[in-house]
Amino acid sequence: MSEFDRWEGRYKAPEFIFGKEPNYFLAQCGGLLPKTGKALAVADGEGRNGVWLAERGLDVVSLDFSPAAQEKARALAAERGVKIDIVNADVHTWAYPEAAFDVVVEIFTQFSSPAERALKWAGMRKALKPGGLLIVQGYTPKQLEYGTGGPKQIENLYTRAMLEEAFAGFRDMRFIEEELEIHEGAGHGGMSAVIGLTARK
Repeated sequence: MSEFDRWEGRYKAPEFIFGKEPNYFLAQCGGLLPKTGKALAVADGEGRNGVWLAERGLDVVSLDFSPAAQEKARALAAERGVKIDIVNADVHTWAYPEAAFDVVVEIFTQFSSPAERALKWAGMRKALKPGGLLIVQGYTPKQLEYGTGGPKQIENLYTRAMLEEAFAGFRDMRFIEEELEIHEGAGHGGMSAVIGLTARK
């Protein structure tokens, strides 16, 4: 089964599989966000993070390849009374615009192979304005011990060294590596090993 078919099948479930509230790490970064500006939510799925960014006053592009997920994102935006620009595209091959966003957010998008991840992260680097804010969270290799979400391939999991290399030259890099209970819909539930990064281009 292709990644597209797998995710489309998951997102066709009636419930929001990761819930309607933003990722907890993203919410903790609220104080870093600008009051206005453009934000890109990469692989935004059902829109919980993109909608939350729009509620903070940002103009949001919600990027994902799943039409089923994006139907939910539209519904969630309408429910919350905000507008988001929903773009249907593969995050690995999308034509990321140059220096177009004040904020770029990537939360738990670990379906990418290493080669695909390099394309995605290069696109994210390109799209962020100088001085713009990067927010990333993903599972670390220790997550394989917990099995409460995320990929089963160790090469898809994030490490500090991997992030430092991918975003070399960014300033104010702050990492949080933690093991904690996550309950974000049915898709993320239980003890989890994660890494979060905030940085400025």
